[in-house]
Amino acid sequence: MSLPMLDLASALKVLRQFLCIDRIPADRLPDSATVQAALAQVAEASDYQIFGVCADDRATGQLALYQYMAALGYDERPEVPGVEGAIYIKYNPKMRSCHAEGYEGQHRGVLVSCQSAYEDGVNETFGHLPLDLFAPIGNPE
Repeated sequence: MSLPMLDLASALKVLRQFLCIDRIPADRLPDSATVQAALAQVAEASDYQIFGVCADDRATGQLALYQYMAALGYDERPEVPGVEGAIYIKYNPKMRSCHAEGYEGQHRGVLVSCQSAYEDGVNETFGHLPLDLFAPIGNPE
């Protein structure tokens, strides 16, 4: 499946829809391929990204973190500290620091904070994006 081509302004518009996810009906959100393309575009316009994951459990959160990191070109797979129940994971690839703690909030999803050293780069946080945005389609066997 090829991703749609988006310019940076269009990509930002797509991702900004997730900033107030409680107000947007799910059926009005863009399709996964468009969100994937938009995220790739804004990642390209930033120096690196910091990831925040809100999930029901460590396994779900770690899997989402790894899938997002792989999709955005990161090779490392940080060990997520063990936490029982709902979890918030924060990973900073630049510092190679991974933090996890219990999470009492209702949101589930991934926050991607784009960091850029330059004014014309993207310095913005997007999310909560779907946990399964980069999950493989179909049965992997």
